[in-house]
Amino acid sequence: MSHDAAMTPGPQGDGHGRKRRRSAPRKRRRGLKITLGVVLVLLLAAGGTAYWLYSSLDGNIKGVDLDKAIGDDRPQKLPTSGQNLLVLGSDSRAGSNGGLAGGNVSGARSDTALMIHIPEGRSSATAVSIPRDTLVTRPECVKSDGSALPPKERVMFNSVYSLAGPACVVKTVEKMSGVRMDHYLEIDFAGFKELVDAIGGVTVNVDEPIRDEESGLDLTTGSHKLNGTESLAFVRTRHGIGDGSDLGRIGLQQQFMMSLLSEVKSQDLLGSPTKSYKIADSLTQSLTTDSGLDSLTKLAEFARSMDGVDPASMETIMLPVAYDKIDPNRVVAAEPQATELWKAIRNDAEIPESAKKSPATGG
Repeated sequence: MSHDAAMTPGPQGDGHGRKRRRSAPRKRRRGLKITLGVVLVLLLAAGGTAYWLYSSLDGNIKGVDLDKAIGDDRPQKLPTSGQNLLVLGSDSRAGSNGGLAGGNVSGARSDTALMIHIPEGRSSATAVSIPRDTLVTRPECVKSDGSALPPKERVMFNSVYSLAGPACVVKTVEKMSGVRMDHYLEIDFAGFKELVDAIGGVTVNVDEPIRDEESGLDLTTGSHKLNGTESLAFVRTRHGIGDGSDLGRIGLQQQFMMSLLSEVKSQDLLGSPTKSYKIADSLTQSLTTDSGLDSLTKLAEFARSMDGVDPASMETIMLPVAYDKIDPNRVVAAEPQATELWKAIRNDAEIPESAKKSPATGG
């Protein structure tokens, strides 16, 4: 996450000349964990605090008007009541994030990207992880200063955020998938850390030892309760596990999100308004959404619309990718798998098993 798009890390994105080994990541039940966790916390806080506290939280949330920023050059909305949500974890080095993100890199990038599809009926959900090292075609965008950013082919996906902000990331995902994003939600490092610390830590089960000298993370096999700082190291580590690649790290991130939601759900937040406020306050200060979710009322309404989604039935898959033939340090969307995946989502149809296989991971 700390590499510029213009930098050329070692084979498969190690950044220190160490070669990535191509190995299949572990399969886990994965899903919309972080999104539901975020929305659940906000919903509970809205119902358990006084109005003036509610107003304070409401004012914390930053909103982005996607329709205004992107314009009319967007895919059509789903012909059903299905919803698509783009969730980003950003690695901003600004403010309180400076000591958390690590490295000596300025600016911010999209560390974690999930395109979440909630089909008609909202009784299930699928999240598609987009690897940060994926080469994409960036469309023309408008930067925050109002200047135009020309289109460009073969740019790293995580560089789009730093160059033109969230609206350009949404536009890029829409162009590559043909799927319209109904909503956008972003949380930065500081908010992530504060959330974990506010709920008292998150317990994870480690299948094999993790030792990452860069982050200082050193975990033995077994169960560990992580605080906020340790949790950040856990979801960001790539040198201490598997083949040291970003593709392998995605599995850890998804495992953590499941554990985070379980921890939130296990706590009696309705019975503790003070704790609910503490969690929601730290979270909303680091939350950016589209204008359709930029208040507690809107977030609560969206959460209620997903009451029928059973976390046990959700799954997260990775965008099928293959190693780039020109630059083996990068990956590209694999065909025909990627086209099959996006087509199924556009049609609100079941995703075929063939569309879940990624050549870069051996299937």
